[in-house]
Amino acid sequence: MLRFRPARLAAFFATLLLLFSTPTLLFGWGFWGHQRINRAAILALPDAMRVFFYNHADFITEESVMPDVRKHALGDRNEGPRHYVDVEEFGRPLDQFPRTPDEALTAFGPAELDKHGRLPWVILELHDKLTKAFREGKKSDILLLSADLGHYLADAHMPLHTSSNHDGQLTGQKGIHALWEARLPEIFGAKYDLEVAAPTVIADPTAEVWRIIASSHAAVDTILAVDKKLRTELGEKGLVEVDEAGAPKKNRFGQPVHSAVYAERLHTALHGMIVRRMRASISATAAFWYTAWVQAGQPDLKALDAAAVTQRNDFPLRDELRRLREQGDLPDLVPMREY
Repeated sequence: MLRFRPARLAAFFATLLLLFSTPTLLFGWGFWGHQRINRAAILALPDAMRVFFYNHADFITEESVMPDVRKHALGDRNEGPRHYVDVEEFGRPLDQFPRTPDEALTAFGPAELDKHGRLPWVILELHDKLTKAFREGKKSDILLLSADLGHYLADAHMPLHTSSNHDGQLTGQKGIHALWEARLPEIFGAKYDLEVAAPTVIADPTAEVWRIIASSHAAVDTILAVDKKLRTELGEKGLVEVDEAGAPKKNRFGQPVHSAVYAERLHTALHGMIVRRMRASISATAAFWYTAWVQAGQPDLKALDAAAVTQRNDFPLRDELRRLREQGDLPDLVPMREY
């Protein structure tokens, strides 16, 4: 069960007010997905890490959406390019992209990276920073960097975050982004099995980041082709829900609410793609956290918290693990819904 502190709760809802006043948003995975990905990744960790991370599970869960808050609600101009990489726009095959942040800066320059995205290189930078934070025992940095790293890894697993046609705007399919990553998980996610295997050390984090990007980008054409076929079959009027006056219904961010028929048929036609990408996000997040900790020398994280904190969270942790293993879900996690 989420245990919000009053001060953090007030700050969190103040942030939500900012979000509600912000027009047309494209969130990677939405609140529902990002929070569940980070939470499930915590539970996948080995005990030597999981106890510490669970002591701060509420923070890591809440903070999973903060990169989107910085981008949309707070207007951080540096944040936007961190969430995507327009693979088609760099003028070279994916296997010829510069692998490291320094190589990317030399090859493309800051202006092109800001225009076409920095996502894979941001993940690598954060992984290095997290390793350093573990090594130096900086508790606040560990928590903040872990939460952010989980967010960007989740974005990297969302196929449309790797394409310049990120919302189908180039092919007459505007709205597919929010439908895929927010609407469908909110409708069907209760049946997703979010328990994943314990992480292993990533031998080559750089190669793994680029494997993730390639895997995501390979799914872009499938998403757009399946969606295009359904749009043709259903017609314009069959795509959105309408109110009594016949006007399209809108979600809290002013986006059209896709019809239940459209959503169900798309979810079925994707043959489990969304839950596979979500589970892969969870596994990758846990693995990158774990690898950073191992590379830092496996420091004793339990020493960073008072024994009383760990003792207080022992039963909730065991109970949440049990429920995840039995049900495959996080039944006590109820993040804000977008639809």
